Amino acid sequence: MSIEPSALSNFDNAVEGQTRRDFIKIIGLGSVALPLTGFAMKDYPPVAIVSLSTDAVASVSAPVQWAVGELTTALKVYGVTVKTYDSLSKAPAGCFYIAIASTITGTALIKAAGASINIPAKREAVGLVTTKHSKGLITVAAGNDERGLIYALLELADRVRHGNDAIAALQVSKAIVEQPANRVRSLNRIFVSDVEDKPWYNDRAMWPQYLSMLATQRFNRFNLGMGIGYDFLQNVTDAYFLFAYPFLLSVPGYNVHVPELPNAERDNNLAMLKFISEQTAMRGMEFYLGIWMHGYEWLNTTNANYNIKGIDKNNHGAYCRDALRLLLQQCPHISGITFRVHGESGVNEGSYTFWETVFDGIKTCGRPVQIDMHAKGIDDGMINTALKVGVPVSISPKYWAEHNGMPYHQADIRSLEIPKENTRSSALMNLSGGSRSFTRYGYGDLLKEDRKYDVLTRVWPGTQRILLWGDPQAAAAQSRIFSFCGSAGAELMEPLSFKGRRGSGVAGDRCGYADASLKPRWDWQKYEYSLAVFGRTLYNPDTDAVWNRYLVKNFGAGAATDAGLSLAAASRILPAFLTAHGASAANNIYWPEMYTNMPITTDKIKSHYTDTPTPRVFGNVTPFDPQLFLGVNEYVKQLLAGNSNGKYTPIEVAQWIADHAGEAESHLQQMKLKAKNKTRPEYRRMEIDINMQIMLGKFFAEKLRAGCLFAIYEQAKDRAALEKALQLYKQARSHWAGAANLAKGVYKSDVAVGEEKHQQGHWLDRLPAIDADIAEMEKLLATAQASTVATPPLVLTAVNTCLQKPLRINPEVKHAPVKTFKAGQDITLELNMANIPSKAILHYRHVNHGERYQQVEMKAVNKTLSAVIPASYSKSDYPIAYYFELKQDAAAAILYPGFGAKLTDEPYFVMRQG
Repeated sequence: MSIEPSALSNFDNAVEGQTRRDFIKIIGLGSVALPLTGFAMKDYPPVAIVSLSTDAVASVSAPVQWAVGELTTALKVYGVTVKTYDSLSKAPAGCFYIAIASTITGTALIKAAGASINIPAKREAVGLVTTKHSKGLITVAAGNDERGLIYALLELADRVRHGNDAIAALQVSKAIVEQPANRVRSLNRIFVSDVEDKPWYNDRAMWPQYLSMLATQRFNRFNLGMGIGYDFLQNVTDAYFLFAYPFLLSVPGYNVHVPELPNAERDNNLAMLKFISEQTAMRGMEFYLGIWMHGYEWLNTTNANYNIKGIDKNNHGAYCRDALRLLLQQCPHISGITFRVHGESGVNEGSYTFWETVFDGIKTCGRPVQIDMHAKGIDDGMINTALKVGVPVSISPKYWAEHNGMPYHQADIRSLEIPKENTRSSALMNLSGGSRSFTRYGYGDLLKEDRKYDVLTRVWPGTQRILLWGDPQAAAAQSRIFSFCGSAGAELMEPLSFKGRRGSGVAGDRCGYADASLKPRWDWQKYEYSLAVFGRTLYNPDTDAVWNRYLVKNFGAGAATDAGLSLAAASRILPAFLTAHGASAANNIYWPEMYTNMPITTDKIKSHYTDTPTPRVFGNVTPFDPQLFLGVNEYVKQLLAGNSNGKYTPIEVAQWIADHAGEAESHLQQMKLKAKNKTRPEYRRMEIDINMQIMLGKFFAEKLRAGCLFAIYEQAKDRAALEKALQLYKQARSHWAGAANLAKGVYKSDVAVGEEKHQQGHWLDRLPAIDADIAEMEKLLATAQASTVATPPLVLTAVNTCLQKPLRINPEVKHAPVKTFKAGQDITLELNMANIPSKAILHYRHVNHGERYQQVEMKAVNKTLSAVIPASYSKSDYPIAYYFELKQDAAAAILYPGFGAKLTDEPYFVMRQG
């Protein structure tokens, strides 16, 4: 369609003060067929960027003007001349035109006849399209507010940077309208190493590019964390920024200082913090500072590189208050502070008076600054202490403990996290080690319907730290559940978080490369694709695959699709294993990516795993979600009894992992065939990391099967099961060796994330523990006697089940999910099935990890099954989660809704109070 001249005059003559509508219509934002005409460098027409002088957001806002500058810079790389105008009539003929407008005066762009689209009147909403008018082509870039307009401009700049034709890249022939699925989309970068982190912290060339990348990928918050280098102040060696205040400030009235730190360096630290926060705000993002440690005494320490002097218990709270106030006044662009308020902060849990004193620094700093509290051990006393300040408060629970599992919130927590009566570990951890232990590794009891605080999910970096990842399908599924029960969104702890932690830092490349040709200039550049997938899906899980631009530019159009599909499949491997095999909730104990072998055979083989049931062997490990998954020994016990409760089994998970590895391998081969430039470091990094994850996937798939077969041997004394277990274990070992040998010479011999042996080293270092376990299994086989009687049928079935591809038959079920309920009233739930199962059980629970699931057997009338959640249970402050267990017979059962074929569905239903 074309825009009439009269419509263009509306754009020029828009009046200030136009009221906001529920939906605004932007002219010409329909789908139009446009010629993507290519220009040689010298043939590019000039670009005219037009924004109304009466539109304060479009023409005056500093962040919007910064975004205009980003687009201008991207175009000038092509030699395009760019000029700005405050009305379209002033722009000369022969240009390509970009009209930018916010909704404040953007209704001037409304009144054209024909096709149009609606931009929702929602914060950060975006509209983009190109259409024709009498002067030529015009792209309208509209945003519902400042940030939405920034995103529209950065989208155009990103298209230009990744395209081959500057003007073609500006043409948006299919209208784009997007709005955020999550209010908060944050990335957390943490400082844990004097050696590894000082270079990036002080790099004034890095920060503008890094933060621009985050804004382009629609992160709206950046959180810089300090003081998380240690969980407890024992054996401290690297104390830089550990107790952060004296590394940044000299506070009048106190002589709190770091003797080893020159004053000039301290002052530079503050100057850099100001710079980073200013640069963040310039891009329309919030800047948060994480102050994770408030303890100041290093215990059992003789060789710390920095020490804190001039503070004691008498002035501790007052100093922290005054230091925090001064810091916020010195850095006016800090929007919020993240506090670790449980015992690992160095302060005894339940110290409400101390925290009230500290929070007074926020209350008296002269502006609203949000309080964000880490959720572990938090209770009503701590929440109320923060709420009394009178500023917005958020609480940030962990997602999948300190790891990253399948894309849903775990239905339940491990038994180790469930509070035990009269349990209290210490004064320091008296809540998180006792009555509040269920808050350590999930959303706990924070999701009350009437809460006065936000809940923000924090994704910890335990599962995968080094190797590339990026799965748009899983990321979109995660995005949808990060608003779970009204949650605010998510914060991702960046790749390489904890690299060099606890004094393990090594000068040089943070990515851990031994091969210098693979090193990016800045570490985050390795993960540009990963962060694009996470950020853009977190904003809109249904967005077009904008991250493919990176793949096309670096691998060529022919290889891009297979590169993305291969990495996506490989990226599903470790989260699937993590979900089913919760060897430890702690990321400093359990690192699946560089897995330290847990023995299958005996706990006499030395192992560092302490956060798991005893005896500490592979088969005894529980899933991270024991409500929906079975551990190895539990599963085999059911197999040998001929029973099933429908939970997902280790053999099913092994098959998922093997399938992911096979899919990744198939697409990787196509990528290698189609790629144009295989010498680019971007290509080589991806090929190596995908290959390694394929081999890790084959290892874990085979080990899960071997573990189940060994459990059959242990429980049924079947020698044939032991033979098969050993065979598969050796195959698994060969896959691990393949990954390790591939990493040899690529990654350094020590890729350290801590000072303990299991936090250091290389994939090759993990082989001896695997070999020791295999040797022990060989000894058992050498002494195992063959049975003199026929193998019982259930044992034969069990062995065959562990070797075959599992089959889960999902019957046709019809259920209208209940979305809302009234507290204090019965809730009736119904299923319709053509074939009524022998038994159907409703499982339900408040959305509260501190409680356990209830269950009730459903009643059948004709083709309908029904059950009632009683009014006494619905009278609660919480939403309710529920799912169904359907048993065909004793040995066959399924869960509904379950995961579905793509393994990205939410496996239960949630109903909110209406």
